[in-house]
Amino acid sequence: MLAHGSLRVSHVSTHVALAKAPELVTAARLTRVIDLTTDALARFDIDQPRIGVAALNPHAGEGGLFGAEDADIISPTVQGYRDRGMDISGPISGDTIFVRAAAGDFDAVIAMFHDQGHIPVKLLGFQVDPVARRWVSLSGVNVTLGLPFVRTSVDHGTAFDIAGKGIASPQSMVEAIDYALTMAAPSKHKEPQPWPQ
Repeated sequence: MLAHGSLRVSHVSTHVALAKAPELVTAARLTRVIDLTTDALARFDIDQPRIGVAALNPHAGEGGLFGAEDADIISPTVQGYRDRGMDISGPISGDTIFVRAAAGDFDAVIAMFHDQGHIPVKLLGFQVDPVARRWVSLSGVNVTLGLPFVRTSVDHGTAFDIAGKGIASPQSMVEAIDYALTMAAPSKHKEPQPWPQ
């Protein structure tokens, strides 16, 4: 899960070629990611999460015109959770779901592939100086879900190119530590529970 402020994004696939990502969009993987995301949100005392599920294809497949995955895999999986009472929406077109998330419609978004979920978080978490044509990461946390312990880190690389220059910001590291403390706190932590069948 990547996080910037109240925007939290989990991914069905991550570091694979875009051509392979659709093969990884299965009901089983989507279910696992929704369950892991729900468990993580419970650690922030969000017991009734509002989850938005991004479409894989443009405009959620446009009725099969741009692919069948949204109608055949994502929609029935989401409907199964809705039938059990979860506040979950999708598939929602990737070009609008993050606007809705920024407006507060969702506690988390499920992205289908790496760049779909990374771009909004990175865009919000980086400061750009267009005059100097430089950018620096200011905010963002990576949370590894599904481990038997809490694991967080900054959501950017090591930045060796700016090491020792006095221009790096510690903000992402502070946020990662804060996230870890919140998720590990006994008063916040709830044992992961499967969503009712």
